[in-house]
Amino acid sequence: CSVQCLSSESHLQELCRIEHVCCTPLGVNRKNICNFEVEYLCDYKRIQDEELYLVKWKGYPDSDCSWEPRHHLKCFNLLKQFHRDLERELLRRAKAAGNTPSRKSIARCPRRLDSSLSHHVVLKAKQRQRLRMWEQKLNNKHAHPGFILVENEVDLEGPPKDFVYINQYKVGEGVTITQSAVGCKCRDCFTDEGGCCPGGFQHKLAYNEYGQVKVKPGFPIYECNSLCRCGPSCPNRVVQKGIQYKFCIFRTSDGRGWGVRTLEKIRKNSFVMEYVGEIITSDEAERRGQIYDRQGATYLFDLDYVEDVYTVDAARYGNISHFVNHSCKPNLQVYNVFIDNQDERLPRIAFFSTRTIRTGEELTFDYNMQVDPVDVESTKMDSNFGLAGLPGSPKKRIRVECKCGAAQCRKYLF
Repeated sequence: CSVQCLSSESHLQELCRIEHVCCTPLGVNRKNICNFEVEYLCDYKRIQDEELYLVKWKGYPDSDCSWEPRHHLKCFNLLKQFHRDLERELLRRAKAAGNTPSRKSIARCPRRLDSSLSHHVVLKAKQRQRLRMWEQKLNNKHAHPGFILVENEVDLEGPPKDFVYINQYKVGEGVTITQSAVGCKCRDCFTDEGGCCPGGFQHKLAYNEYGQVKVKPGFPIYECNSLCRCGPSCPNRVVQKGIQYKFCIFRTSDGRGWGVRTLEKIRKNSFVMEYVGEIITSDEAERRGQIYDRQGATYLFDLDYVEDVYTVDAARYGNISHFVNHSCKPNLQVYNVFIDNQDERLPRIAFFSTRTIRTGEELTFDYNMQVDPVDVESTKMDSNFGLAGLPGSPKKRIRVECKCGAAQCRKYLF
């Protein structure tokens, strides 16, 4: 028919095979209508020398699961993942019982799995499917070149609920953002610092020729905007180009929830990501902060470059920075950035690397960050799991233990 279908082609092909219907437009014919694809493995047993796996077939209900010999299965990655999940669970149970089994004994699969073990590997398989769907959703929504992977090899926690991925600030009630009305006219922004956007605000160009930040933390960054004559290759356009690296959202093994690690090497002083969320007034932040206090977590971030009027709340709306953890010795530093909006009460919050960050290293910033320049204020994370920047608040603060593991850890987040 001419009506656009909301289902994917692969899903429609599965339906055809389930109903045993050939469909020329979908490429389902008599030759391939009986093709079966393994969705995941549910159970394992060994009868004499033959290994058998209970297979959940893609597109078929659980009632159609069947036991298949290993040599029938060509899903090598699923087989490997099944045994990896099984070994990890066996090791976890052994440690919980106070035993210290050898890797060799753990790798030796039992002849039959008890019901709790088979149930666990099914839950892991279903969790992995949910995480892959969430991963795909994140990458479909982001508007930057960087790719996001999702991984949880620690527990059965799935994608966070009620979290919406956004690429730029979401403006809350009572907040107005005024777009810039002027742009620079210089031919070469890198050499004409005085006539470029930073010069117009009596500041120097913040970047070197490689796009690395060269101004001290606490000083603002003014990038060229949409009204400037320079093109997208202008060296004064860095943060606005978005995330350039591949990251992995992963489940931490030390009780810190989700975290973010880089899958690529990041050079010192390079732009890494923005802190994005919903911009709200300080009054609304105080109301939400009291709620977050009771929940034991918050994502409130004060925009206090010149005065404490607005706050960014990334609890429900945010980007990958939502998952970046605290460290008393962080590898990310906060900068206030102005691009299309020149209201000094509403800077964009950018994270730059403080040093070279190795591939696979976790990204962190200091939730209670201080900067060196005494005459310049810096944006700070909510320092009390409630409302940031309102010292007169009557709420009783709760000290939160820090788990960053740094040698000079302050022992408490706030």
